[in-house]
Amino acid sequence: MKTDLFLLGFLAIFTLHSGNVLGQDTSQVETSEKYSGPIIDMHMHTGLPHEVPPGIPSLCRPAPCEGDGRAIVNSGELLNRTIEKMDSLNIEKAFLSGVDWAAVQEWKRSAPDRFIASPFILEPGEAHLKKLKQEYEQDRFTAMGEIGVQLSGIAPNDPAMDPYFKLAEERDLPVLIHTLGIGPYTPHFRSAAGNPLLLEDVLKKYPKLRLFVENAGYPYAEEMIAMMYQYPQLYADVSTITWVIPRAAFYDHLEKFVRAGLGKRILFGSDQMVWPDKIGAAVEAIQQAPFLSAEQKQDIFYNNAARFLRLKSAEK
Repeated sequence: MKTDLFLLGFLAIFTLHSGNVLGQDTSQVETSEKYSGPIIDMHMHTGLPHEVPPGIPSLCRPAPCEGDGRAIVNSGELLNRTIEKMDSLNIEKAFLSGVDWAAVQEWKRSAPDRFIASPFILEPGEAHLKKLKQEYEQDRFTAMGEIGVQLSGIAPNDPAMDPYFKLAEERDLPVLIHTLGIGPYTPHFRSAAGNPLLLEDVLKKYPKLRLFVENAGYPYAEEMIAMMYQYPQLYADVSTITWVIPRAAFYDHLEKFVRAGLGKRILFGSDQMVWPDKIGAAVEAIQQAPFLSAEQKQDIFYNNAARFLRLKSAEK
């Protein structure tokens, strides 16, 4: 009897010890599955679409909240800090846009191999479109967007946007669009104009359009997933929600796409505006995601963007 009790006690201790070890090993596997290769940042800016004072805290949601970054509004200083962050994080290329097209061109000239130059589109119009066509004809831009007309209360399927999408399809441009439920506190912003289902009219008219949606359409997860299932040319980037909303809310949104089998169509983007430190925060959010394998992180950080952009090195 004593022998039986001894054996039972020994087995209980061994099982408990083994469970702890296994638990530690699992944790170590999760925390060690970091991606260390090159990164493509598919969402970066030369500034905000509106002026802000230097040093203003970074954006955050939901209010009341307070951001932890400090804005750099000088374009030259912001460029230098951005390049420093890109170098330290192994970001080899970034999709860059800004309302100040001259600033976008200056950044591109400063680091021609690092930036994909693209115009931020806020207010569509005939004169604006004419100028934009000239920029493309002179090869000053090789992409389109961020299309941020939602900030002006304009939905993506508004007829005013047709000439822009037509131009992008004709020139086979990768296009970034702001179509989601949240945005800056601008007077005309409308959350209802950000439902990803509104993109269906666009993709029916322009089936060859290479389009990616920032923030993966947050918080319209089901609508965005439905659109991505139906339209294989549609991708999603993670951008601001990596750092502007609570981490748990971001993970909840991202995991829905991964569980839906869309891990090959998610793009990394920091949405750096005037807070270059947030590039690191965006990278960290993906690196620490407990439900992503190292392979999935590699897809998000590099492979998916390389495929979408049709780079020669489609996968690393």
